[in-house]
Amino acid sequence: MTSSYSARSRAIEPFHVMALLARANELQASGRDVIHLEIGEPDFTTAEPIVAAGQAALAAGHTRYTAARGLPQLREAIAGFYKQRYQLSIDPERVLITPGGSGALLLASSLLVDPGKHWLLADPGYPCNRHFLRLIEGAAQLVPVGPDVRYQLTADLVERYWDRDSVGALVASPANPTGTLLTRDELAGLSAALKSRGGHLVVDEIYHGLTYGTDAASVLEVDDSAFVLNSFSKYFGMTGWRLGWLVAPPGAVSELEKLAQNLYISAPTMAQHAALACFEPATLEILEARRDEFAKRRDFLLPALRELGFGIAVEPEGAFYLYADISAIGGDAYTFCQHMLETEFVAITPGLDFGRHQAGHHVRFAYTQALPRLEQAVERIARGLQSWKG
Repeated sequence: MTSSYSARSRAIEPFHVMALLARANELQASGRDVIHLEIGEPDFTTAEPIVAAGQAALAAGHTRYTAARGLPQLREAIAGFYKQRYQLSIDPERVLITPGGSGALLLASSLLVDPGKHWLLADPGYPCNRHFLRLIEGAAQLVPVGPDVRYQLTADLVERYWDRDSVGALVASPANPTGTLLTRDELAGLSAALKSRGGHLVVDEIYHGLTYGTDAASVLEVDDSAFVLNSFSKYFGMTGWRLGWLVAPPGAVSELEKLAQNLYISAPTMAQHAALACFEPATLEILEARRDEFAKRRDFLLPALRELGFGIAVEPEGAFYLYADISAIGGDAYTFCQHMLETEFVAITPGLDFGRHQAGHHVRFAYTQALPRLEQAVERIARGLQSWKG
């Protein structure tokens, strides 16, 4: 029966981790204590000032559509955030509020990619990026990357993989699943390589704010014509509110606004009012304390996993993931994830969800649980390795 559905729908792969999550939930429902290290969602609930602002918006009757580009005061607040955090003067008119970072990706890909054309994407990378391109009848040119380039696209790789159907590149800094950053010089190099070929640079900055020991550079510091995707989900802890934004060059805004009007009318109104509280000093103090907690988790889990034999060649500088090579441990990554779930009740994500390059012997750990749970997880994984046949 599925053969009667669209080719684009059939070409989009499911999240392989969802089958593991479903099984994890079954085990949990049966009374098993499952430690969830598979899903990229912070364990912290939305900060209280943001929740209070959302409740106040509902009480005040702010339940109607906003303009397609979003609340003017929220776009101004985001522009102010760029001034405070990056010393950048961004015209609020260039900011479009979207339903999650996914809405920003949908706008950018719809604007920039014609059928049959493609963006260069790092492999491994976030799977929805390539799936969105397929949805609009474009494609992803997956570029295999490894520890030698910190799992990131480079100007040299753009030169090597660019072809007549290439129209741009999408990079992420910090990246999912690897947590690595692009430096300001690397972003400038990518920008120059793409501009010389008439291509667009799109940068996913969704994990900005969640960096450890260093600050992430925004591509807008080196290329004012780049497209920036961002979200309130990760650093701001608003996953279920479904809110993000896109910063675009001035000349692209009217076309993007037209797309937004047709694709989703506007982002959720209550979420937009709630997000105004994100930039208050009291809220930022809470969010920075949470970042410190993520750093402690990384600093515990990284050496612990290495000691158990997992290969993590590049220390992640951001996000909340560790992308680990199980080659020394042996076996297939998906089967390994099943084994850890069924025997030790620890849920992790197989590399298969993030691309094709060496995916069969990589797994991703999300350190989105409190330190005591991570300590417990390491103990269970150590025990699970004893029964793993590889």
